[in-house]
Amino acid sequence: MKVFVIGTRGIPGIPGGVEQHCEQLYPLIAKNNIRVKLSRRSSYVKDKLREWKGVELVDIYSPKTKSLEVIIHTSLSIICAKFWGADIVHIHAIGPAIMTPLARILRMKVVVTNHGPDYDRQKWGGLAKSILRLGEYLGCKYANEVIVISEHIRGIVQKRCSRDSNLIYNGVPIPELVTSTSYIKSLSLAPQGYIIAVARLVPEKGLNDLIDAFEALDSDVKLVIAGDSDHEDSYSKGLKNRAKLNDNIFMPGYVTGSDLEQLFTHARLFAMPSYHEGLPIALLEALSYGLPVVVSDIPANAEVGLASGCYFPVGNVELLTHTITSWLKLDINESYKLNIQSWVSRKYNWDNISNSTISMYQSLNRA
Repeated sequence: MKVFVIGTRGIPGIPGGVEQHCEQLYPLIAKNNIRVKLSRRSSYVKDKLREWKGVELVDIYSPKTKSLEVIIHTSLSIICAKFWGADIVHIHAIGPAIMTPLARILRMKVVVTNHGPDYDRQKWGGLAKSILRLGEYLGCKYANEVIVISEHIRGIVQKRCSRDSNLIYNGVPIPELVTSTSYIKSLSLAPQGYIIAVARLVPEKGLNDLIDAFEALDSDVKLVIAGDSDHEDSYSKGLKNRAKLNDNIFMPGYVTGSDLEQLFTHARLFAMPSYHEGLPIALLEALSYGLPVVVSDIPANAEVGLASGCYFPVGNVELLTHTITSWLKLDINESYKLNIQSWVSRKYNWDNISNSTISMYQSLNRA
């Protein structure tokens, strides 16, 4: 069986939730006698890899502009999939899904994974939101199978598209905690001395709320916001300017690999004040390290099923400050971390996720 993957910026080491999803999923699928070719957007690729962990890689042109990037890259990728002889085209996210009809016209079987209603993101204007809604509709209407990563998204698909879908969660591996502190020391940070947020610098991540709450804390803890924007704008520049005015806020940009492992391992607390998420991989990553977390009570975060003391009402800076303060007062022991890791490894297991995806591929390929 040959599966062609579209909709991610690329793997490995390219930041983003869909990217992390694909980076974990497809090496596992490729181990099961399935050829996987993944299309990478040329404007994000900084290596010359043609294969990674059994996954074939192809770099296809994409202009690095919000308005044209997805449609041009997805269209070219679908044509490439046809020439490659793909049995199944797997499209990730509702933006790229707008080109699902093209894949069907070319007589290919299509799976669409809906990672969430991207039209709810605050960064998009009215026209972009309409296009994303169209992508959601066309993807659901014309795909042979639809995957959703949460019950919340399944409800949206049923309500807006009148279609059943297959629930297959995101996953997260349980990491080995690192002992090295070289990277955090390079940022002038100490173990257990900082709060971490990992997010793109876009409005729906609520990072201005987090900075407001942090500046209201009565604590000597520091704040690290690991992430950047794909397209620099006034919002991302404003966040960086705020950080420059506070010596206790650190914004190192996108952080990956062993440096990110250090940030997670040695953090005191993870914060996610988002207004919109699908099923947030950054949150699952924090939990995989056994970190205590403070997150907004949006449906995607609520579905993870954390203790009530982890949540605060989205947009309420005062209660965000209060919730962070409460966690900072607690002494988190090793037993707490081990219990969190055990729970995460059962519920968000990549082996189970890959097996469910393979079963769907096999059923569709036989049809």
